[in-house]
Formats: sequence, structure tokens, C-alpha cells
Amino acid sequence: MDWSHALRLTASEEILSLAGLVLLLAAAWCGDKASRAISIVAVAVLVGAMALVAPALCGGAMGPGTEVFYGQFRADAFASFAKLLIYGSAALTLVIAPAFFERVRAMRAEFPVLVLLAALGTGMMVSATDFLTLYIGLEMNSLASYVLAAFLRSDDRSAEAGLKYFVLGALASGILLFGISLTYGFTGTTQFDGISAAMSGGLSLGMIVGIVFVLAGIGFKIAAVPFHMWTPDVYEGAPTPVTLFFATAPKVGAMAMLMRVALVAFAGQAGAWQQIVIFVAVASIVIGALGAIGQQNIKRLLAYSSINNVGFILIGLAVATPQGAAAMLTYMAIYVVMTVASFVVVLLLKDAEGNPVEGFADIAGLSRTRPWLAAGMAVVMFSLAGIPPLFGFWGKFVVFQAAVAAGFVPLAAIGIAASVIGAFYYLKVVKVMYFDEPASRVAGTSDFAHRAILVAAGLILSPLGYLLTKWLGGLSATAAAALFPIT
Repeated sequence: MDWSHALRLTASEEILSLAGLVLLLAAAWCGDKASRAISIVAVAVLVGAMALVAPALCGGAMGPGTEVFYGQFRADAFASFAKLLIYGSAALTLVIAPAFFERVRAMRAEFPVLVLLAALGTGMMVSATDFLTLYIGLEMNSLASYVLAAFLRSDDRSAEAGLKYFVLGALASGILLFGISLTYGFTGTTQFDGISAAMSGGLSLGMIVGIVFVLAGIGFKIAAVPFHMWTPDVYEGAPTPVTLFFATAPKVGAMAMLMRVALVAFAGQAGAWQQIVIFVAVASIVIGALGAIGQQNIKRLLAYSSINNVGFILIGLAVATPQGAAAMLTYMAIYVVMTVASFVVVLLLKDAEGNPVEGFADIAGLSRTRPWLAAGMAVVMFSLAGIPPLFGFWGKFVVFQAAVAAGFVPLAAIGIAASVIGAFYYLKVVKVMYFDEPASRVAGTSDFAHRAILVAAGLILSPLGYLLTKWLGGLSATAAAALFPIT
């Protein structure tokens, strides 16, 4: 193996690893007073990692030349696309987190280090072409995430969120590991290409059970029905910047990991897993929408919204075509922007003492007391609902278009019909802000970084976002092509 080539292709992982270790030592030596400086350095490292992976996407890297470490790691255009979203989400988390934690006197120097290590593990997941590499990356992300969920040690909700996430996450990891063991036992390899070759001759009962367990384990990580039970409690209890991180970087990583497993390792037997994915997609869309209707906490509503959006993304996977994969990537990019904007709005909902307000009753009549904030939330809600001309509509459109093109017209029809259910609870938020009597609870000052991010995200989600469709579609198609090599 050419080690210089391998080290060049894994440069982003190397810089994140070294930076994580150095910043961990700095946190131990300098203490919490250096937390803001460590956060700034961590953001710079993440931006540098984005710069390192971007050329692979722009150049359409794919094929054997992108594989290193004896086929266990692939730095292709697909991995680059996912890593840009992951590292960007992690960097935005670190930009908005200090103001939140300093207000509750809980900012610690370890926070940016944990985010950095979680991003490293998530990046390894999307580049993994071997189940062993995949599992190492998954556990690196998970272990850091368990600590992040319980980061507010003085908050009982945060401690509860961390415990629930740890217990259910450990269960999901065990299910995934059991599926990997079965797959290895019946195919004789843990490498995706080898598994695909072994399955091309037909499926045994053991292989089918292995596929089911692998998909079930990954289903927990993407918070898809019926593995979604942890999501509302963890999203509500975890600190809001951590919830933002959970809803973006690890979710994108897990979804990209699922795409590579399904479309590469299990590519020869798509019929064996397509029915599972179709069921999970429809169930996630419907249950995510129905579960959100009765919520009175905004963070819990966004948790069910996340489950709902996972269902729409999985429609692209169910069709198992390059167009479907490209649609998934386009949707995920738009979803990250919508999610960042939604949780920034939640961070801006504070009372006069700076305490967060998260209930529906607290935002009643917000349009009359904080009109610009109400307008920002309205844009986010309409975009999440997929209502044109906002950019969120485009994500749903390309997914349904891919389904129709592949002949999955009933699946697309169900998805479109279920979108109407989802629109109800998004419009409910707008109704409360614009038509109810003012509660005058939201009165806190806003942080500049939060306002800047919300304005930038709002411009992308506005009709101006359609100027990006050709560019985003081209990048998504380039990345998706790496999963379907021409042989």
C-alpha cells in the first residue's frame, strides 16, 4: 500500500484527530477559561477539514483510486459531500454554543473537543467500506454524543436525555453488531464489495436476517420509525446546541452510512431490503406527522419533524437509483439548513432574564412583540412543510420526482398525501405567532452570531435559494455517481 497516498486521502481525519488530542490537552491545562479560544480553534480546524475534502467532490473522485487501507476506507465524492455537511454543521454548533452555555454558566473546555471527536467519528462512518471501519466510526461518534446529551449536569432533563440515549444507543449498537456478525458469517467477509459479490449468487436465510439486523441498527441512528422512541426525549432534554448537532451532523452521517451499506454492500439484492425501506419511510412520514400534532414543546415538535423528514429522505433510497441517491443528498443539504435555522430560532426564544422559553403558549402573538423573529420562524416552518416558493419544497420535489421516474408512483403519492398532515403542525406554529393574543414572554436580547446565521439560512430558504438548484443538483449527482461505478 502507498502510505503517502493513504495519508493524503485521509488528511481531514488526521487533522481532526491531532486537533482533538491537542485541544484536549489544552482543555486539561488551561481549564474552562480557555473554552472560547478552544472553540474558535475547533471551528478553524473544521473549516480546514472542509477545505481538504472539497476537491474530491469537485473533481468527482470515485473508483479504486479513492480506496486506502486495503479497501477499508474510501475518500470519494460521496464521502466528501457528506463530510462537508457534517463538518459544516459541527462548526455552526460551536459558533452558537458559547452564548448558550455561558448564559447558564455551563460552558466547559471539553465541549468543542467532544464535538470535534464526534465529527471525526461521523466522517469515518461515511467513508467506511468495511463493517469494522464503520463500527469504529459509529462508536467514536456515539460515545462523544452520550456525553454531549448529558452535558448540563445540573439539569435533570439533560441527565435523563443522556441516560436514555446511552441505554438505547447501546442496544442499537448491539443489534447492528449482531447483524454484522451474521453477514460476516454467511458471506465470509466484512468488506462491502466482497459482501456484494457473495450475495450476487443468491440470499440464504442467514443473509436475510443479517440484512434486517444491520438495517435495524442503522435505523436507530437515523431516528426512523419504529426505532425513533428516543428522539423526542433526547431532543427536548439535551442542551439546544447539542440538539442542533444531533439533528444535523450525526443524522447526515448515519443516512450516508445507510446509503453506502444499502447501495454498495447489499446492492445485488435490492429486492431484499427495498420493502423494509419503503415501510420505514412511510411509517416515519406518517408517525412523525401525527406525533407532532399534539406537542406543546417546540423542541419536541422539531424532533417529530426530524422523524418526518427522515421518511421523505428514505423515499430516495427505496428507489435504489442514481437519481434517487442524488435526490437524497439534495434533500439532506436543504434539511441541514432548515434544521440549523429552526434551532437558532429556538435559541433566540428567551425571556427577560435570558431563560429559554420552548412552549407554544410562550410564542403566542410573537409577530407583534418580536416581528423579525416571528418572520424567521415562519420562513422555517413553511420551508419544513415544503410549501412553495420556499426552498424546502425543492427537497421534497426532487425525491418525489426520483420515485416517479423509477416507477414508484404509489410511494410518491403516499408521500405527497402525508405531506398535507405534516403541514398542519407547521402551520399551527405560524397561527399561534400571528393570530393568538401576545404572551409577551419572549423579551431577551439576541446574540449577533445567532442573528447572522438565521439571516443567512433565511436567504437560502427563501425563493433566492432556487438559484442554487443547478449547482446543488450537479454536486449531488456527482456524489451519487460514486455509489454506482461504471463496470
